[in-house]
Amino acid sequence: MRINHNISAMNAYRMLTLNNSNVAKSLEKLSSGLRINRAGDDAAGLAISEKMRGQIRGLDMAVKNAQDGISLIQTAEGALNETHAILQRMRELAVQSANDTNTVEDRQQLQKEIDQLAQELGRIGNTTEFNTQKLLNGTFNGIFHIGANQNQNLSVSINDMRGFALGMVSGVTYQLTGTLDKGTNTAQDIKDGTYTVAFNSATNKYELKDVNGTVVATSTDGKTYNGSGNDDSITFSDSVISGTVTISGSGATVTGTATVTNSGLEAGVYTYDTSTKKLKNASGEVVGTSTDDKTFTDLNGNTLFTLGAAVTSNTTFTIGGIDISTQTAANAAITSIDNAIEKVSTERAKLGAYQNRLEHTINNLGTASENLSAAESRIRDTDMAKEMMEFTKNSILAQAAQAMLAQANQVPQGVLQLLR
Repeated sequence: MRINHNISAMNAYRMLTLNNSNVAKSLEKLSSGLRINRAGDDAAGLAISEKMRGQIRGLDMAVKNAQDGISLIQTAEGALNETHAILQRMRELAVQSANDTNTVEDRQQLQKEIDQLAQELGRIGNTTEFNTQKLLNGTFNGIFHIGANQNQNLSVSINDMRGFALGMVSGVTYQLTGTLDKGTNTAQDIKDGTYTVAFNSATNKYELKDVNGTVVATSTDGKTYNGSGNDDSITFSDSVISGTVTISGSGATVTGTATVTNSGLEAGVYTYDTSTKKLKNASGEVVGTSTDDKTFTDLNGNTLFTLGAAVTSNTTFTIGGIDISTQTAANAAITSIDNAIEKVSTERAKLGAYQNRLEHTINNLGTASENLSAAESRIRDTDMAKEMMEFTKNSILAQAAQAMLAQANQVPQGVLQLLR
């Protein structure tokens, strides 16, 4: 018998330490609910679990991304619903104006509503936003990230749905000065006064009529008006095809409302300051510039319109809605508005298809996240019933080892019997 080394006690102590460690681990797993609390618990399982967690959280965020995408689409589509309503009203007005029971004055009033509706098309297109991003002015071309990994995305673009893109605006009109040429006559045949410009579809000419409705001059292009039966003629740098022409001071001053091709401006009133070279809209926002007071470009350098001659003073430019001021124009406008309605319908259908697709995407992402969560749980989470069984076993073993350690410590006491 030896007393310097109690091998039985050492063995019992080692087993007690091991069992206490196992009890502590079981308590940690039971209290945290996790089978893997540190890499030492299962190194490979930890790596797999963390990879799955990245996928699960990515899928959950992709669901949110898709939901935000649907919200953006719904915002754009809701605005286009009102665009459709405006176009339907414009078509109604065009059909009404195409009927010759209307007088010139009647059509002028109809044209006023068309002009306001065209301005609203531009306003809707310029102000419809989602999270400060404009949706209907043709600049939105976004990517919705609808997956957990790189390049799992969907590209969405929305076409320009404003009045100009839909063909619902007219040319650029402004007041300009022309010249009266008396030809070989010493007398002025086209007298001073105010004249009305109107298009005659029968002769295919623009006519200059006095207050009595008498035609005093005609033009094929709106730039040069030749007097009826005399040598007088009026020349403008741009086409004067609507509005009025005023002659005063024995022909020294001739003014008219000219129209030039509109290449990008929405309906509304614009002012140009020759000193600053800036073109501003009714809200005072700079929408264009000019270096020569003749050609006007937007802030990206695209040409908006070009005049026949440079303006020499501050000028107001007006852009109305699609022309329904005559029977011929109103009749043609019906087809143009039908085309615009079709464009908006196509765009709304496209957005609706995107929305339906994203709804299916959300369902798929949710299912994938659920299945991955189940797989990750099997790796990372504690089986509470099984672990409780292990805890009970380890707890009993620890108590048994403690009892045996006490017994082992009593063994050396037998040596005293030999020493008596």
